[in-house]
Amino acid sequence: MQTHPIDRPDDLDTVRDSYDRVADNYVDMVLNTGIGDIRKEPWLKASVDAFADTVRGLGPVLDVGCGPGTVTAYLAELGIDVSGVDLSPRMIEHARRLHPQCRFAVASATELDLADASLGGVLGWWSLFNLPRHILPQVLARFTRALKPGGHLLTAFHVGEGDLSRTEAYGGVPVRWTTHRWRPEEIVALTEEAGLRTVAELRFPADEARGTGPGVVVMARRDA
Repeated sequence: MQTHPIDRPDDLDTVRDSYDRVADNYVDMVLNTGIGDIRKEPWLKASVDAFADTVRGLGPVLDVGCGPGTVTAYLAELGIDVSGVDLSPRMIEHARRLHPQCRFAVASATELDLADASLGGVLGWWSLFNLPRHILPQVLARFTRALKPGGHLLTAFHVGEGDLSRTEAYGGVPVRWTTHRWRPEEIVALTEEAGLRTVAELRFPADEARGTGPGVVVMARRDA
């Protein structure tokens, strides 16, 4: 199957620089508060556990937008052959330092060179929301082609109407990125249009105490 290039987001370099700036503070937050640690989020942990049980033995798993590698390392502990990629070189530096037993590389979701039917699973764990709306379907289609029959995609998104422009994050660090919010039914429709079959959907309400908005986790399967 011929692989067509994915459009490169105009602000890709700006987004990469922003995540490089917040990487140190983000890692400190995860280590000191547990926010972002999958082991301390029972429902999110259950989603990742189900994903691991489903893809185990099917082939390699790729964690796209892995940040400092927290979930990548958790999947490895579960016996999954997993590697992680992230747009931010600084995030990957932290991932390699914190989880030397895992494999990590610097790469954008739009620039991955993925062979057809080469992966048992793809994880996009709250990591694809910076992709412009016209580019996300292209990325999901690329993931579909990369999955083996029976392989699964697990993805999570912020839920809402419209987009949010961020100018600071994680302790007031200056950033420039857009959070594209989607309705749950839109994410389900996009994954199915990409050629996957939705097998599970988990919705989360906003948590004012933690300052987090609503979210959705979707797992989908490539049947053929």
